[in-house]
Amino acid sequence: MTLIKKFSEQIEAGIDEAGRGCLAGPVVAAAVILPDDIDFPDLNDSKKLNVKTRNELRIEIEKFALAWAVKMISPAEIDKTNILKATFSAMNEAVNALETQPEFLIIDGNRFKSTNTIPFKCIVGGDAKYQSIAAASILAKTHRDELMMQLHMKHPQYGWDKNKGYGTIFHRKAIIELGLCEQHRHTFRLKEQQLSLF
Repeated sequence: MTLIKKFSEQIEAGIDEAGRGCLAGPVVAAAVILPDDIDFPDLNDSKKLNVKTRNELRIEIEKFALAWAVKMISPAEIDKTNILKATFSAMNEAVNALETQPEFLIIDGNRFKSTNTIPFKCIVGGDAKYQSIAAASILAKTHRDELMMQLHMKHPQYGWDKNKGYGTIFHRKAIIELGLCEQHRHTFRLKEQQLSLF
């Protein structure tokens, strides 16, 4: 399926996040402005692509995008505010870091709180509909996965090289047996169903 290039005729940035539902690691957001004259035929929602394709597309996106930026909000900051506010912060920081100022934003999902005056549109399932949002989903996912692989070297007991901080049975069992480390979102442990093994 070929994704739609743009929602508007303006300089448009697509925005998406990765890691919102994790028990450990940062939430990561990316903003991407793609050129009108280049197609990325394999571009799609990052969750629908394998690791090899995502990493290959990351190289192409970072090379050919008019502008791109990736920002992360730490687990400690997530605990201070909440995951929704942290996600919005990461998205706004990514937009503000773009070298080219966008005139319009399209955001994956149904909610966004902007800290600037740039008009925007939230699009549910936007990462499977629009190229710039799909590109942002790939950058957010690959940058976060790269960081989680690095953090795994320090905390191998949680299996982040495989689960990337998500609440798999292995990860939840390790938390129950070993407790939390500084890379965990400590406020998330209050939700008992997230630590349940069944």
